[in-house]
This record gives sequence, C-alpha cells and structure tokens, in this order.
Amino acid sequence: EVQLVESGGGLVQPGGSLRLSCAASGFTCSNYAMSWVRQAPGKGLEWVSGIKGGGGSTNSADSVKGRFTSSRDNAKNTLYLQMNNLKPEDKAVYYCATSLTDSNFEFLEVWGEGTMVTVSS
Repeated sequence: EVQLVESGGGLVQPGGSLRLSCAASGFTCSNYAMSWVRQAPGKGLEWVSGIKGGGGSTNSADSVKGRFTSSRDNAKNTLYLQMNNLKPEDKAVYYCATSLTDSNFEFLEVWGEGTMVTVSS
C-alpha cells in the first residue's frame, strides 16, 4: 500500500524554524517527484515546494522561496521541508503528496493526512 505520513508540525514564533518530515511507504520516494502543499484556514490548496525524482532538483513557490527547502533522505525513504524565517501567513496544514511521476508536481495522486503549522507569538 502506498502511504505518506507527515510529522513535525507545531507552534513556532515568527522568525522561527521547523522541519517537517514525510515518511513514504509502499514505493521509493527518490524515484518520484514529491511535493509539499499547504492549506491555510479558510483558503484553498497552495503548492509550496517539491523535489523531483532521480537527480532531485528542487523548486519552491515564490511565496516561500529563500525560506523553505525540500530535501530527502533516500536511506530513510523520507521527504523533508525545512522552513526558516516563518511568518504568521505560513500558518496552514501542510500535506506531503506525489504525482507518482518523476518530474510532475501537478496531478497529485497520493496524499498524506497533513500536519498543522501555527506561527504565532
């Protein structure tokens, strides 16, 4: 069974950092494009960051560029999202997802259940 499980969310002060984890099972995440998508309270889904399969090139949305970075640990079959200089508007449920292709960050087929990030003083 293909499964994604996120962890690492919580409460952090503005300017702080968090690292989210996404443990994959049932497939090898390094072979596929993996994405982080968030949903702020009362808003729609926003693609945030991703890492492609194979070589692992990364990309991020303009709203988080320079602050958020995707990475992965192939040995642990785990995806990470390092979030620095967090802002109150980063408050959201963060989902890990994959298109089950090597380079497509759209048409996400498999989703985790999400982890909540709250940025507040």
